[in-house]
Amino acid sequence: MSQPDTPAPFHSPTPAAGSRIMGTGHYRPARILTNHDLEQLVETSDEWIRQRTGIESRRIAGEDETVASMATEAARAALADAGIDASEITQVLVATCSNDEHSPSAAGRVAEALGLPAPAAFDVGAACSGFSHALALADQSIRAGASTTTLVIGAEKLSTYTDYTDRTT
Repeated sequence: MSQPDTPAPFHSPTPAAGSRIMGTGHYRPARILTNHDLEQLVETSDEWIRQRTGIESRRIAGEDETVASMATEAARAALADAGIDASEITQVLVATCSNDEHSPSAAGRVAEALGLPAPAAFDVGAACSGFSHALALADQSIRAGASTTTLVIGAEKLSTYTDYTDRTT
């Protein structure tokens, strides 16, 4: 009995280099909206919200705060935590589904704000899973040799689209 010829599986002589998280950072807007505040806007209670979601309060971005400006502040904190100079960044990925501008991307705005001359920069618009996808893309770019140091940022400004008097939003 014969079997069809099948190619041997590809085995790289040298395993692809891996990637690692070198630093983290965050940015949170100053305005806080508590569950007690929501009780004044819509029929709900602190207890009802906590039991179902665990949420006690949320941060609300100001009019002057954009996805890109918040992402830039988070990036600066991450760079400081990692001890990396912005000039070492070769790629910027911003996971967001709420950027008001489609062009330029939030990632491009972050790169510009950090003074990066010409990194690869693009947004990953995959809603809740966007940050996980962006991390995977960063890892794949590093393993392929297309990037050496990638900033991966998750940033949203959903308060622009939320009507706090409407329970369904």
